[in-house]
Amino acid sequence: MTAAAPDTTLCAVPASFNSFIAFDFGHKRTGVAVGNRLLRTAQPLGTITALGDARFAPIAQRLQEWQPDAIVIGVPYHPDGAAHDNTARAKKFGRQLHGRFRLPVYEVDERYSTTEALQSGARDADAAAACIILEQFLRNLE
Repeated sequence: MTAAAPDTTLCAVPASFNSFIAFDFGHKRTGVAVGNRLLRTAQPLGTITALGDARFAPIAQRLQEWQPDAIVIGVPYHPDGAAHDNTARAKKFGRQLHGRFRLPVYEVDERYSTTEALQSGARDADAAAACIILEQFLRNLE
């Protein structure tokens, strides 16, 4: 896992960072979840359906409400680990989040998170995928 600007790695997550918000970025929908380092669990906050730059207003509201120490985003890859168009889009989204909100942004390989959410019977697969992404991130913190 790597971070989008600033250039940090997962093992470089400061111990003082306790609360996180995660986004499962999609072209039409972006799932949202929050979690903390102590419990290493996440809870869904629903899905943002705004497109393009319009999605940043509801993101700003959630950031204001939850005051996270950092942002976690899911970055999709092909099953063999190769990047594709959505990989670049998700990374761009991470750079935009960092630029707009000035919080560290950490990337998580989110292959199969939506599939896992659907298989678990989630009513909101995008928010559930964001939970899966965040819990994966939290499990890997030192």
